[in-house]
Amino acid sequence: MALNKKQLKTIEQLDRRVELCREFMNDWLLFNQILSSYPNPGVNKAQLENQFLKIKSKLAREHRVLQQTLLDDYNLDGNTMNIVSGATSLESIYTQSEIALKKMQTEWHRAFIAINETLGVLEDKKFRAESGEKVFVATADMMTAGAGGGGGIDPGTIKTIAILGAIAAVIAIVFFFDIGGIGTMYKESLGM
Repeated sequence: MALNKKQLKTIEQLDRRVELCREFMNDWLLFNQILSSYPNPGVNKAQLENQFLKIKSKLAREHRVLQQTLLDDYNLDGNTMNIVSGATSLESIYTQSEIALKKMQTEWHRAFIAINETLGVLEDKKFRAESGEKVFVATADMMTAGAGGGGGIDPGTIKTIAILGAIAAVIAIVFFFDIGGIGTMYKESLGM
């Protein structure tokens, strides 16, 4: 089936949004990797501090662009950037109590799931648009003009997609990290 210009533009917009979200997720993972590497013996702490400040700045810029670009599809937790802004330096993070460190790790993980949910919604929309299905993509023009764009997705559908994205993310994490041997058990039962 041939797609018309409007459909191709929608796919192009969704492709950009998916790309932005993936880049943010990759940098979110790098943020955690740098954070986790700091207490290891033999690491160059000054170099890690420098990388940490760079990735924090990049995340702040990307987050703002992501928020402005995704509009209705933006589904990241409000605490996402609080983690970044609250982490002034690696040294200050590791002088906190063990409880504060665990809380930060939990918040990072919660944000990681939210980023994956958002990416899942965007990828689903892109797939449906590529299949010729009409999907709603909010633009800044619509928001400033106060137009709803019509034909949008109802909140129930958005919630269902977000839940399915979260489930897919959790399953992927269980398989990837083989949490509690569950990944291995499922792989064996599926003959993988």
